[in-house]
Amino acid sequence: MSSHLSLAPARAAHVRMSGVHLSFGGRPVLAGVDLVAAAGDRVAVVGENGRGKTTLLRVLAGDLPVDLGEVRRAGSVGVADQQIPLGAADTVGALIDLELAVVRGALTRLERATDALADGLPDAGDAYAAALADAEALDAWDADRRVEVSLAALNAVGDRARPLGTLSVGQRHRVRLACLLGAGHQVLLLDEPTNHLDAAGLDHLTERLRAHPGVVVLVSHDRALLADVATSVIDLDPSSDGRPRVYGGGYAAYVEARRAERARWEALHAEQVAERQRLADDLSAAQNRLRDSWRPGKGHGRHTRATRAPGLVRAVHRRQEELDAHVVAVPSPPTRFAMPELPEHRGATLLRADGVTVAARLARPVDLALDSGDRLVVTGPNGAGKSTLLTVLAGDLEPDTGTVSRARSVRVGRLGQESEPPGPRTAVELYDEQVARSGLSVPGLGELGLLDPYDTHRPVAELSVGARRRLDLALVLAGLPHVLLLDEPTNHLSAALVDELTAALGSTPAAVVIATHDRQLLRDTRSWPRLAL
Repeated sequence: MSSHLSLAPARAAHVRMSGVHLSFGGRPVLAGVDLVAAAGDRVAVVGENGRGKTTLLRVLAGDLPVDLGEVRRAGSVGVADQQIPLGAADTVGALIDLELAVVRGALTRLERATDALADGLPDAGDAYAAALADAEALDAWDADRRVEVSLAALNAVGDRARPLGTLSVGQRHRVRLACLLGAGHQVLLLDEPTNHLDAAGLDHLTERLRAHPGVVVLVSHDRALLADVATSVIDLDPSSDGRPRVYGGGYAAYVEARRAERARWEALHAEQVAERQRLADDLSAAQNRLRDSWRPGKGHGRHTRATRAPGLVRAVHRRQEELDAHVVAVPSPPTRFAMPELPEHRGATLLRADGVTVAARLARPVDLALDSGDRLVVTGPNGAGKSTLLTVLAGDLEPDTGTVSRARSVRVGRLGQESEPPGPRTAVELYDEQVARSGLSVPGLGELGLLDPYDTHRPVAELSVGARRRLDLALVLAGLPHVLLLDEPTNHLSAALVDELTAALGSTPAAVVIATHDRQLLRDTRSWPRLAL
């Protein structure tokens, strides 16, 4: 079946994928994806990193042709991906105009149609009705006001003359998200929209998505947003039959159904493996009996054993046929995250900060002390200094006032918000180098359950954003730190991995400090002490 993408304007939002397959370099990324969403549907796309979530959004946006299957959409489409389409010299106003191009175009066509109608041109009435319907579908007259509201709610820069190069990555993404929330598109395709949002911004995003009258297809690591917004979930993770699953009933229903399905999968796989082992044992026993029957015997029993040999040969053949016929059809379930055993360092305060400030970045003096097993969550709005504080604690930035002291031989590991620029070396090469530098006995990269075996031997530059984030975490853990500093650790990570990581952080003997806006992570760590900046 050939691929088809319908771009004809429609009054009601609608997206549909049927039997979609897509491969890159011969490696399947999407395999048999089916999805139908109409106005009012909010679909969460979930799955481990590298499973094709961003690819699915690009297919729906019309940016990628599929190898097999059918793709249709109706209504104007707004896309928030992880790349800003303009350069550093462009302004905030240019980005707003670009994101509102559909709105501007609809108003321009309506103005022309109005002039044609006033001039009495042929077919002007039909053209005017169509242009008016398009503008009404977008509520185009109110778009700029909606954008201004979202800019303020997301704490985004509203100065239209400001060059994008003077904004942080987070600020640029917030401007773009505000535009998309205000543009009135009937179909919203959002890739990790919660990155760089504080609590107020998350509340505004949640409110706008719940009120959106069209279709929302959403990729996000933010489990609280998915729980609050999603009406259905499409799971691209491996399943027992290799096909993606669609779950109705919202995110909570998906979590329960997925847990039950995983348990059935593991039980069925274990049952088939056990049955194959039983058949192998039966074959081995039959072969042993056959060997015994041909041994020279003593006395009159020798003839009896010889006459039994043909029956034993048939038994061996029958057992071999049974074993050959019993293929373990159910694939092995994916591996789970395995946190390495981080060390204790008893008898001394591991890390202490006294009166620490950084000009224009961390205004209020911070005092804290960490011992083995301590837990701390750092909270505050964007710009309050959370990342700066963790950078100072790690020793990567000197404070302007105050001091930071560490106990002798204490190892501190910091996971930053963003990955380092990717290079040509592979993931396993970087990890092995980190282990070699540490001189410690550390599990291999594959034992952590963080990266797909296929990704471990690929150049880092070819990895997805999520896979690079998993590698970042692996590199931090390779140092077996006594103090673990995690800046927005859930960014780009799948919900399943975040749950496993959160559980591991709660039990490790290392000291753990987390800076996060992730509402579900804040709920899961509500018993931890808080430091509000």
